[in-house]
Amino acid sequence: MINFNQFTLENGLKIFVHEDSTTPMSVFNLMYDVGAKDENPEKTGFAHLFEHLMFGGSVNIPHYDIAAQNAGATNNAFTSNDLTNYYLTLPAFNIETAFWLESDRMLSLDFSPDSLEVQRKVVIEEFKQRYLNQPYGDVWLHLRPLAYTTHPYRWATIGKEISHIENATLEDVKDFFFQFYRPNNAVLVVAGNVTTEQVKNLTQKWFGDIPSGKPYHRNLPKEPAQTTQRRLKVEANVPLNALYMVFHSESKYEKSFVATDLLSDILGRGKSSRLYQILVKEKQLFNSISASVLGTIEEGLFVIQGKLNPNISYEEGEKAIWEVINEVKNNTITENELQKVKNQAETSEVMAEIELLNRAIMIASYALNGKENEINQRIEWLQNVATEDILKSANKILTEQNSCVLYYGKK
Repeated sequence: MINFNQFTLENGLKIFVHEDSTTPMSVFNLMYDVGAKDENPEKTGFAHLFEHLMFGGSVNIPHYDIAAQNAGATNNAFTSNDLTNYYLTLPAFNIETAFWLESDRMLSLDFSPDSLEVQRKVVIEEFKQRYLNQPYGDVWLHLRPLAYTTHPYRWATIGKEISHIENATLEDVKDFFFQFYRPNNAVLVVAGNVTTEQVKNLTQKWFGDIPSGKPYHRNLPKEPAQTTQRRLKVEANVPLNALYMVFHSESKYEKSFVATDLLSDILGRGKSSRLYQILVKEKQLFNSISASVLGTIEEGLFVIQGKLNPNISYEEGEKAIWEVINEVKNNTITENELQKVKNQAETSEVMAEIELLNRAIMIASYALNGKENEINQRIEWLQNVATEDILKSANKILTEQNSCVLYYGKK
C-alpha cells in the first residue's frame, strides 16, 4: 500500500507527500506534463534537449550538480514521449536543498548561447552514438513512423532528425520552457523521512511565488485505426537479421491493459515463454525473441522482436511467430500458465515498491494523469484477469491488419 497526502498551491503546482519514517533518506521528484508528443513536428527533440539544459545552470544557481553533491544528493532525469521527470535522492535533513535547486530551475534557466551550444553538442553526440552508430540503434526511428501516421508518437524522444536540434535557436528554447516548465504543468512528490506539514511550509517558501503559465490544453491528433498491414525492409551493418512486429494496443491506464500486458508475458517474457520455448529452443529459428508492451499514456504498441539464426529467412521466422500467436488465440492458455505470469508480474510490482524513488515516481506518474486513486489497485486488477480476458486482448490486437512488420537485416 502506497499512502500519500496531497495539496495544491495557488499557482497550480500539485504536491504529494509520501511519509516513510523507516528511512533516513528522502526523494524529491518533480514531473512535468510534457514529452516528445507535445513538440512541434518541425522542431522535435526539444523535451529531451531540456533534460540536458536543466542541468546547465539556473538564474541564481550556476552549478546545479555541485550544489546537489554538497548536500549528499544523487540526481538524474529522464524524458519519454509522454513526460519529463527530474529527481534527487538525499538525506532527509537536507531536503530543503532540493527545494532550493528545483524551484530555481522552474523559476527560470540561465538561458545563454554558450549553455545551448554545449547541450546541443551533447544531444547530437547522443543521437549519433545511441541511434545511428550502434547496431539496431535506429530501429525505432523506422518503427514509429511505420506504426503511426498521424499521432506524434511517430517520432522518438531523441527527435525525428539531428537537424531539428542543430537549428534550435535560443528563442525556440525559451518559448518551449515558458510554455511547459510551469508550476501548473507539474506534479511534485516528496517522499521519505518528511512530514506533510514540513513539505507544505517548504513548498510555499520555495515555489509559492513562481508564476503559473498559460494553461496547456493538449489536443493531439488521434491515430486512425489501421486497416491493412504495413511492411518495411531496412539494411544495416548488424550481426544478425532481426524481425520486428508491432500492433496497436491500448493506453496503460485502461483496465484491459493489464490483460494485454500479461498476454505479452505469456508470449515473450523470459525463457519459459511461448515464443522462446517454441522458436528458440525447439525449432531453433531465432537466436533470441521477446514480447512486450509500450506502457504509454496514449494508445501504445504491442511489440514482438527477435534475432533470426543464420540461414533462417524472414518469411520463415514471421510465419512461425504467427503460428504461435494463432495457437494462443485458439484458447490454448492454461490456468497454470496464466498464474505463472501473474505471479511474475505481482512480484515485479511488489519489488518496485521497495525502493523509495520508485514509489515517488509511481505516485507522480499516476497523479500526472489524474489516476492517483488507482495506484493501490494495480495488484487487485492483476489478480482478477481471467483467461477470457487474455483471449479477448489477443483476438483484438494480434491481427494481420493491425500489424506493422519490419525486416531489419545485414547489408
